Amino acid sequence: MEQLKVVLGKRSYPISIGSDTIEKENIFYPLNPGNQAMLVTNKTLANLLKDKVFFNLRKSGIKIDQVIISDGEQFKTLNEVEMIISALLEKKHSRDTTLIALGGGVIGDLTGFSASIYQRGVPFIQIPTTLLSQVDASIGGKTGVNHVLGKNMIGTFWQPSSVIIDINFLKTLPYNELISGISEIIKYAIIFDESFFNWLESNIEKILVLDNDAICFCIKKCCELKSKIISLDEREKNFRALLNFGHTYGHAIEAHSGYGNWLHGEAISVGMIMASRTSELLGYLKKSEYNRILYLFKKVGLPIKGPKNMSAVSYLPYMMRDKKVISGEMRLVLPISIGKAKVFSGIDKNIILSAIKDAQ
Repeated sequence: MEQLKVVLGKRSYPISIGSDTIEKENIFYPLNPGNQAMLVTNKTLANLLKDKVFFNLRKSGIKIDQVIISDGEQFKTLNEVEMIISALLEKKHSRDTTLIALGGGVIGDLTGFSASIYQRGVPFIQIPTTLLSQVDASIGGKTGVNHVLGKNMIGTFWQPSSVIIDINFLKTLPYNELISGISEIIKYAIIFDESFFNWLESNIEKILVLDNDAICFCIKKCCELKSKIISLDEREKNFRALLNFGHTYGHAIEAHSGYGNWLHGEAISVGMIMASRTSELLGYLKKSEYNRILYLFKKVGLPIKGPKNMSAVSYLPYMMRDKKVISGEMRLVLPISIGKAKVFSGIDKNIILSAIKDAQ
């Protein structure tokens, strides 16, 4: 097992990565024997993993209750938050309780948001079960739920107390969920680390078959990169905005298509192609680098074209509601080369529309 640390002063926390991490002693930091906790998971994972996690929590002497919600992005709403809050109140959980998120990004976001508002804030632990949440969503303290007009429009910054990553959980993933997570791995390589991108080009097949060494290397690399960014810019005033590469376009696809019809990683995959094409049209990204990016997504089997029933112009209203918009000015994260990205504003709408049309 390997451990990293997100350095945020008094709110610093450990990330534990390995096989069977859930079975290690004292892994459920900051919980101690006799403490109260509420496990939040979905119906799918309740059948697959909940009993194993429950067993280890009880073995650690934790008084554990549970709330099980429906599975899917379409259930990332205030209704589910109310379900979690109601379960906490019904089971008489006080301000010293800890919430535990067992699931992917949806469960992590819902649990973190509920923890941030329950009795004005209680601790929570992330146990991410999808590749996407292990490399990205579980780290950094972004929580929230969707609104019909936009993704993640209701939320808070609320850091977890610890993140427990067990790579064995990835064996439960459907194949499309696995490759959805790979899109976020590619994101880190494109915006931060050219040598990591080169490594992915040579080793992507190992990740697709869940080779332990390759998966551990990828998760650790992404966690290291994100931890560094969070430590520098916790509340997205500066560098952290780079992590939204592809998301302005991708969130538009998710909102337009109806949450849950496109997996997050699939939508972001198309979004990254559109952002890369925008950069190429502006004269920043070389055509050869754009082609390398395109080929890697194709090699993984991720989508590179947006929904057929979504016109280019229909992206714009969603993109203008993006959280990076300032004073009515759209801001986009664009790669200027493989391994380096910048935030741009004032881009001609016709160039954005052309990039979208090229990926339709």
